[in-house]
Amino acid sequence: MKGGPRMADQVLGFIGLGQMGRPMAMRLLEAGHKVVVHDRVAAVVAELVAKGATAADSPREVADRADLVFASLPTPAILRTVALGPDGVIEGQRARTFVDLSTTGPRVAVEVAAGFVEAGRAAFDCPVSGGKSGATAGTLALMVSGPRGDYDALEPVLKVFGKPFFCGEKAGSAQVMKLCNNMLAATALVASSEAIAMGVKAGLDPAMMCEIINASSGRNSATQDKFPRAVIPRTFDFGFTTALSMKDVGLCVSEAEGMGVPMVVGSAVLQMLGVTAATYGKESDFTSVAKVVESWAGVEIKKP
Repeated sequence: MKGGPRMADQVLGFIGLGQMGRPMAMRLLEAGHKVVVHDRVAAVVAELVAKGATAADSPREVADRADLVFASLPTPAILRTVALGPDGVIEGQRARTFVDLSTTGPRVAVEVAAGFVEAGRAAFDCPVSGGKSGATAGTLALMVSGPRGDYDALEPVLKVFGKPFFCGEKAGSAQVMKLCNNMLAATALVASSEAIAMGVKAGLDPAMMCEIINASSGRNSATQDKFPRAVIPRTFDFGFTTALSMKDVGLCVSEAEGMGVPMVVGSAVLQMLGVTAATYGKESDFTSVAKVVESWAGVEIKKP
């Protein structure tokens, strides 16, 4: 980004218009940026084009037409192909900076960063937290690692999405931070499911339980948000699939094992998500883990 066009004059690329990518790309458009988009789903590309974006047929074409390219993708393998593969961002002639907004783990972040450094460009891993609602509202937490000298120029556009936190220059540092966060979020969901199922079986109102927990030492993201929004109303539609949660927790457990860090609780959480996927499908909402606990306990977590 050094020596490139001023941020206000830059064309921004966005690859991956899923549950997170679509609202993030929309925020860039609403902020007045010129945006080039690419996704395999033609309908969502057409929607963004109707809002003022320009469509590209490949990641390479995005990088041929944009100065800075964002990606929001579901798996490490897809991210690697989009960034470094044939017809990938690395083959584009214009883009000087690549920012991975996905949760893909530190190994692929290191690989991508090395590829871009070799090409004389900058790459950042920048996983985000806050869900679809945060992406829509621009209130995400963005964990960022990459070259400090290029980060200062990148930060203003990241603030369109929410609050950025610079985790260091070492590639993959932000991905480690995100894996730790997502493991804790999934753990809170599983543990809260067990605790609230116990209370309901004893005759307690789950909404009252959440209110008390949230005013007490047990408060967590599940009792503050996921249970009131998606479990107690029986909608199970928080907006994050069991498959994605399994991917994130699995990456965390795997990385921890490689570092020699015990992940006993994380491994148990991964098993619970596996049971949820086997029972309700990988595309089920990850709050469906509460239904697994309910079925074992013989209760339903709902208002009396």
